[in-house]
Order: sequence, then structure tokens, then C-alpha cells
Amino acid sequence: MINISFPDGAVKQFESGISALDIAKSISEGLARKVLAASVNGAVVDSSRPIVSDATLRLLTWDDADGKNTFWHSSAHLMAEAVESVFPGVKFWVGPALEKGFYYDMDLGDRKLVEEDLLILEKKMNELAKQGNVYIRKEISKPEALKYFEEKGDEYKLDLLNNLTDGEITFYSQGSFTDLCRGPHIPNTNFIKAIKLTNIAGAYWKGDEKNKQLTRLYGITFPNQKELDEYLAMLEEAKKRDHRKLGKELGIFTMDDDVGPGLPLWMPNGTIIIEELEKLAKETEEAAGYKRVVTPHIAKENLYITSGHLPYYADSMFPPMEMDGEKYYLKAMNCPHHHKIYDAEPKSYKDLPYRLAEYGTCYRYEQSGELFGLMRVRCLHMNDAHIYCTKDQFFQEFKAVNDMYLKYFKIFGIDKYVMRLSLHSPEKLGKKYVDEPVLWKETEAMVRQVLIDTNTPFVEVPDEAAFYGPKIDVQIWSTIGREFTLATNQVDFNSGRKFKLAYTTQQNDTDIPLIIHRAPLGTHERFIGFLLEHYAGKFPVWLAPLQVKILPISDKFMEYSNEVKTKLRASGIRVEIDDRSEKIGKKIREAELSRVPYMLVIGEKEMNENALSIRRQGKGDIGTQTVTAFIDLILNEIRERKSGE
Repeated sequence: MINISFPDGAVKQFESGISALDIAKSISEGLARKVLAASVNGAVVDSSRPIVSDATLRLLTWDDADGKNTFWHSSAHLMAEAVESVFPGVKFWVGPALEKGFYYDMDLGDRKLVEEDLLILEKKMNELAKQGNVYIRKEISKPEALKYFEEKGDEYKLDLLNNLTDGEITFYSQGSFTDLCRGPHIPNTNFIKAIKLTNIAGAYWKGDEKNKQLTRLYGITFPNQKELDEYLAMLEEAKKRDHRKLGKELGIFTMDDDVGPGLPLWMPNGTIIIEELEKLAKETEEAAGYKRVVTPHIAKENLYITSGHLPYYADSMFPPMEMDGEKYYLKAMNCPHHHKIYDAEPKSYKDLPYRLAEYGTCYRYEQSGELFGLMRVRCLHMNDAHIYCTKDQFFQEFKAVNDMYLKYFKIFGIDKYVMRLSLHSPEKLGKKYVDEPVLWKETEAMVRQVLIDTNTPFVEVPDEAAFYGPKIDVQIWSTIGREFTLATNQVDFNSGRKFKLAYTTQQNDTDIPLIIHRAPLGTHERFIGFLLEHYAGKFPVWLAPLQVKILPISDKFMEYSNEVKTKLRASGIRVEIDDRSEKIGKKIREAELSRVPYMLVIGEKEMNENALSIRRQGKGDIGTQTVTAFIDLILNEIRERKSGE
């Protein structure tokens, strides 16, 4: 008998060799019908795999991220089977699950996929899904695997096999399709009830533009039609909210080939938003005891060798510049510079926690194929800070950073969020992560305890830590349910020693500070991209580039309109007059399309009564007020940074 431990702490005994699916059936048939895969001792496996020793078990359904991932990876295999049946002779590269859906890279020879093919392939996928074919796992030797793909003339799978050894090679088959795959997969194709192929793109084999370009086919599937319909409706809404489209329409940012890809130019309207975000951050950080600093955009190679970013991070940095026999790099991160500022003056325990903040400009060499509007750029302005503290201060400092996130979430109307606690992989110490196993365990436990004690929602993700310590990635959802990675909160037990940072203890000894890296508002680029989509361009008044548009009905009311404009500007309100000789209906429509929060219509009555007829964006006419009353109204809304209606 073996002991199986469940997430609720219960432990039950079963015969050795029982599968997770059979365990689910022993609990209830209804549960078994929902199980897509299983997590056994933290590893995601097929629900049919036998369990032969004591283990922790989590049954994965559609409600689990790993369950969805398994579902979509299995759907990629179903799509490949459909493609192979419609286009015989196709060769496949890789077909991973994505955050939403899946894709498969394939070589169709001289054949080009067109939009009309998607409907044909969708029909075939539905037909194959209904057959309920089982996903069958088979362990296979390397010679057998090589022979199989040599006979098929499949150079792509043969290339993959070059990096594999006996004992780690498995095939998966369903219906007429077989592929080299680690798995896991769902029990059978009948789980897949709703299918949509979404996009055709090109992708170079291995991501190298010197190699052949393959066809990348994207799709998404769901266990029922209702969820697919809701997803497609969300996609349509997302198209309207696309930050690239809104950014252009509202004059927020632009890209220019002469400047370079991934290097946004901020227009006047975008610059106003940046300044308002910086103002918020500065006010918040000043109240929290941060000291502001400014650091240069370049530094000598040795700085990044000391920090460890060279070689760990070299692929994401721009190539060096040679000057005076020295190599200089564009700054990819602010932390080494802040460490030098900390070290510039002696510190004692009385100086800690020592908090340095900067909206620092960084440069990262993102691959051209990964650039995406403001979401993936090469020049970014980061709401960065570093906290140098003792171990005893760590809990309160890390909690304070999390509290700052919660404050910002409330301001921006972010209701759904989760913290992803990214941990190291013990097998990669000395390669991907600094080789300090004891410190890794200690700091990971410290971060976990803060999250537990503060009832902060979080999930743990292995093998995604920073190279110098565990980190939290903050995942947020927009009002239409789209997920974004906002920012990060990292623990660093390595840099203090690397830079020989120190402080004098109360006992007059010397110790090394712990370092917390944090960026609650992320970067201007990513956060403003998120806000454009979150608000659909309808920014709350305090953040709106233009807060008020004055709309005189005719030119004879221009003098009074200018008087109103002068009073509003004197109060710090961003205001313009639409002085065109257009009908008032057109002026109102265009102001609405420009997402101006308040519109002030001025005619004979308003001028004679020293009043304003007020319209609210999206609400229409909300009544008449005196100029003084309106100024009080809007200043209160700005002062409180209300998130909007």
C-alpha cells in the first residue's frame, strides 16, 4: 500500500500502481469526469500514469492553470492530426500551450495556409475530437525514435532527438497521429468541445532568421461552447481597446523607423500621463521614507560583471561601446547603480532600512519578433527602488511594498490580482541561479511567510526566480479579464556580498544588508499600455491628458469661454476651447470620441448667469453649475484620484 497526501491535508492509502484517475473515481465519478491531468509530488503527469510510491497528489481540472495548459497542449496535438489528415506530408516542429490557447510550427512544403483553410481544419478537429481517441504515452529508445523519424524524413524531430538520451524519450499518439512529446496530455479528445483557429503567422525554425520559415498556426479550445463564445466576445472588445490603436488615436505615443523599433516617442498627451504617474509615485514614496536618486544611462563593463548581470543577463543587453579602452554598456537595470550610491557613504544599523527610488531609464535588447507596442520595448522607464535592510526588518519592509501595491490597485480600479512567487530550481544552481542553496531556501521561506501572514493571494511557480533570489511577479487583470504582468518585487541575498555592501551593527560588528528590489508601477510603457486597455482610453479625470473641453455654441460666446478657461487653468486644470465654427452637436460628438472627461457647453444662458452646462463623458448632460462650483467639483475628483465612473 502507498500513502497519498491530498491538498486539504488528508492522507489515504491505495494499492501501489493506482492512477490519479482511478483515485478520482474512488472519490466520485463526477470528479473523475473533470480530471485533465494530475500533479504528483509537484510534477504534472497524465492522470493515467501509475503511482508506485508515497506521493502528494493534486487532481487538475479546467479550473487549474496546469489543467488548462495540459488541455491546450493536447489540443495542439489534435490540431496537428487534423493538419496531417488534410495536408499529408506536413512536418511539425514544436506545439506548445500558451497563456491562452496553443500553436504548432509546421513545414507545409510549398503549400501556404490561407484563412479559408482554418474553417476546413476546424471542422476536421471537431470531427476527430468527437471520436474520443485516447492520448497514449509510450517510452521509446533513442535508436527506435531516430528510425521512426528517419523513415518519415523529418529533419525537425531528428534535430530535437539530438539533445535527448535514452530514458527521457516518449511518444504520444491519439487517433492516427504520433509525435515526440514529453506530455502530459488529457485522457482523450472528447474533452475538447469548442474549437477556434485564430491566426496564421510565420516563424523561423529555432527562431533563427537564417533558417527556413515555418508556418505557425494558432488556436484555442474550451470544454464547452459558452466559454469559447465569451472568449471571442472578449477578443472583439480587446480589439477596440488595443493600446496601439488607442495610443495613436489619442496622441499618447508613436513609433518611428528612423528612431528604431521598440523605442517609443511620447507625445504631449502621453507625457502628461507619465508626469501624473511619477507625481503619484513620488508622493507615495516620500510618505514611505524613500530617498530619490538619479543615475546615468551607461556604465562600465566591470559594474555588470560585479553584479552578475554579465554573463547571466548578457543576451538582454545591448552590445558594448568602446571608449578610452573601456567597454561601456547601456543600462539594462538600475540596481548596480543604486548599490554604488548605498556604498558611497558609511552606514550603520541606524540608517537602515535605507530606501532609494528612481524612475530610471533602462535599455534592453528584446528580440525584434518579441516587440509589441508598449508591452515589449527596448527603452523603458521603471518605477524602481531598492530597500537595504536587516533580516529583522525584512518582514515589515516586504509587507510595506505589498501594501503599496494594494494602494495602487485601489486607485486604478484593479479588482483582480495574484502574486506569483517565483522560486529557483535546485538543479540549475551555478548555471541559471547563484550557487547558494541554504540562502535560497531561507529567503524563499521568508517571502512565503509574508504572503501567508498578510493573507495575500499567491501561487508558487518553480524555476522562474531572478538569478540572485526569489521574486514576486504581480499579475493583474483588466476590466475585460485580460491578464497582464504589472511589476516585480524581488529579494536579493547576493548583491550585498558582490558589492561588499555593509553596515555597522548595534554590537559594533559589520554585517551585509538584505536587498529588496521593487517596482510597483512597473514601467511607464507597460503600465500605460495596460491603462489604455483597462480604461478603453477613458482615463479618470486626474490622469486624463485633457480634463475639460469648453464648447461655445457660437463665436459670440468666445470671450466668456476664454474667461472660464483662464479660471480653470489658474486652478491647475488641463483645459482647451473648441473654437471652430462647427455646430455644437459635432463638437460634442468629437469631444466624446476624444474621451475628454468633462465638456462645458456655453451659450447665451450660461454667459448671462455666469454658469456652465456640464456634460460628463459617457453620461451626457449632468446639469448646470457656477464656475466656482465646477472648479471645486473637479479639483476634489483630481485630488482624491478617483478611479473614474
